[in-house]
Amino acid sequence: MIEVRNVYKSFGSLSVLEDVSLTVQDEETLAIIGKSGSGKSVLMKHLMGLIKPDKGEVIVDGTDINAVSYQELRDLRQRFGMLFQGGALFDSMNVFDNVAFPLRTFSPLPEDEVRARVRENLAEVQLEGVEDKAPSELSGGMKKRVALARAVALKPQYIIYDEPTSGLDPETSNTINELIRSLSEQSNITSIVVTHDMHSVLSIADRAAFIHDQRIRWLGTIDELHTAEDPVLNGFVRASEYQIGKPAAATNK
Repeated sequence: MIEVRNVYKSFGSLSVLEDVSLTVQDEETLAIIGKSGSGKSVLMKHLMGLIKPDKGEVIVDGTDINAVSYQELRDLRQRFGMLFQGGALFDSMNVFDNVAFPLRTFSPLPEDEVRARVRENLAEVQLEGVEDKAPSELSGGMKKRVALARAVALKPQYIIYDEPTSGLDPETSNTINELIRSLSEQSNITSIVVTHDMHSVLSIADRAAFIHDQRIRWLGTIDELHTAEDPVLNGFVRASEYQIGKPAAATNK
């Protein structure tokens, strides 16, 4: 379980998070939503200790991650997988070596077991037979799937997804959403999805946290999202081409 307790964060005179509190329950998929620049990514970085709060605490499985040594924090981060917005694959490595990188760096597995794990991870994201390809030979959706295979290579307890469907066409976005959902269900992974894509939220999340004006303005289940009466939240959802609970009706032009 991850607990964010009364976190404040500013960069110079710019306040980004103010008194943010949030609990991520084990094995749930939580979507963090909000406008661009609302603080979603800053909050995400706090969860792994990439940024320290000015005030407040981030507790992961009972440990205050900002009160431990660097080595303890490094070990704790191995409980996390991360899918970066652009995939962040290493251009100098082929697909196999990209997925193998965290295994070779952070695990004691011998090379034959690394190879077996990489094949298993690529099969999970439906990418068998691409091990020798360079990232430049892959489509945007394939890059995201390779990055997802790398994110799960160490069998993490938590996966953080940063705008996982950004820049993808609707069909490929649906494929990524299905993979996120199946990984969460089959591996009992706790997922945190930072996104403004309401289709993803309604497809994969158990709960959503809406950030507005540096704070968590609304937090609830997806069922509760359908009946929410917060005008700011509803405006954000409708701007994403959704009515609460269903797609917005098409208009004649």
